[in-house]
Amino acid sequence: MNTQELLLKTAFCCMACDGDIDKEEISLLKKHTTESNLFVGLSVEEKLNEYVEAINKQGKMFLASLLSEIVSMNLSASEELQIVKLAIEMIEADKLIEYSEIAFFKRIRAKLKISDEEILSELPDKEDYLLPDIIDDEIDTDISFNNISISKFNIQVNDSNNNVG
Repeated sequence: MNTQELLLKTAFCCMACDGDIDKEEISLLKKHTTESNLFVGLSVEEKLNEYVEAINKQGKMFLASLLSEIVSMNLSASEELQIVKLAIEMIEADKLIEYSEIAFFKRIRAKLKISDEEILSELPDKEDYLLPDIIDDEIDTDISFNNISISKFNIQVNDSNNNVG
C-alpha cells in the first residue's frame, strides 16, 4: 500500500465509521480528487468500490485493518499530519459529528508518532480531537455497514488519471 492509497482508505473509513456515507463526504472526496494531488495515480472509484465491498463483508475488522496499515507504514511527520487533516475533514464534512467518528479518529491518532503540539500548530482549533478517552485498542463499536453504496452518489471517472470527477 502506498501513501495515497492509505490516505484514501483513511478518508473512506472516516466516512463509513458512523455507518453512513453522506453526500457531503462524497463531495469532499471528489474535491480532494480533482483539486489536489492526494490521490494521484489511484483509480479512486475502483478503490472506493473495493472498500465498500470489503467493509460490507468485514465490518469493523475493515476499520481495524486501516489501523494496522498505519502502523506498518514508515510515515513522515508531514504524511501523518495529512492523515490527521484528512480524517478530521471527512468527519466534519456532513456537519454531524458522532462519538463513533471521534472514537475512531482517536484510534487513528494513537497509531501516529506525530506529537499533539505538531498537530495543534497546524490545526489549533481541533484540540477536542486530541483529548484522551480510549482505554484499549479494540474497536468495540457495533456498527452496521449494510447498504453502503458509492454508486448512488454518481461518482464518475472522467479524466485520464482515473480520478473521481
